Amino acid sequence: MSDLPAGYATAARLIEEADALVIAAGAGIGVDSGLPDFRGAEGFWRAYPALGRARMLFEEIAAPAAFRADPELAWGFYGHRLNLYRATQPHDGFTQLRDLAASMPRGGFVFTSNVDGQFQRAGFTDECIVECHGAIHWLQCLAPCGDAIWSADQLVPEVDTETCRLTSPLPRCPKCGGLARPAILMFGDWDWIEARSREQERRLAAWLQTVERPVVVEVGAGSTVATVRAFVHSLDAPLIRINPRESQVPHRRDVGVAVGAREGIAGIVRALAADGL
Repeated sequence: MSDLPAGYATAARLIEEADALVIAAGAGIGVDSGLPDFRGAEGFWRAYPALGRARMLFEEIAAPAAFRADPELAWGFYGHRLNLYRATQPHDGFTQLRDLAASMPRGGFVFTSNVDGQFQRAGFTDECIVECHGAIHWLQCLAPCGDAIWSADQLVPEVDTETCRLTSPLPRCPKCGGLARPAILMFGDWDWIEARSREQERRLAAWLQTVERPVVVEVGAGSTVATVRAFVHSLDAPLIRINPRESQVPHRRDVGVAVGAREGIAGIVRALAADGL
């Protein structure tokens, strides 16, 4: 293992000593798949020039208020994202994590703040994923008129990328006919229907009761939106943190690797292979 940085050897040892794998992921895991990084206004505006020209921040368009004020613009943004996520192939780090979880005595579970469905596209089953902020592949009533959510599979948004506006018909609630929105947690959002995510969390809690020595691989989760990190710290388990900008870890037993997701995951896999696992 002499050709690998010391951090990978420590990560391999932590995994070897564990009986289960918790994968905790933020937006940074998708960057190597080609998904945009919304870190800072400039990065967001590079991905959505029309919103940049309007000096509109991510926090302003990613809000229920945007759907009420200008539904074609809000759905232009989310429709583009939905199309992008459907067309994006997860990088091989996802499948490496999937295979690693499958090799553990008690398997693995994913906890992610991402709404893109990339873990499902990489072959993880719904039964072992928590999407704590919801998923763009599900819709709900904007009002809302009830507590139902439904699949977005039949929605095919047509978006004018120059103006970031939806040109196809606005999606509607099948119950009341009002405007529909993605069933994800937005900024200033009091109407998100969270039952699906809460059921996922119940499955995770039940699974955690069956494991004795979990190890956490946290990938691309920063401190700006700290939901994933708060979850990780609540577990009080050995931590492998992969993050090119915020790789510091809370305990001496833990290890931080200051690289991107794909490189970090591949390094851990190579270290495990060097140990004969």
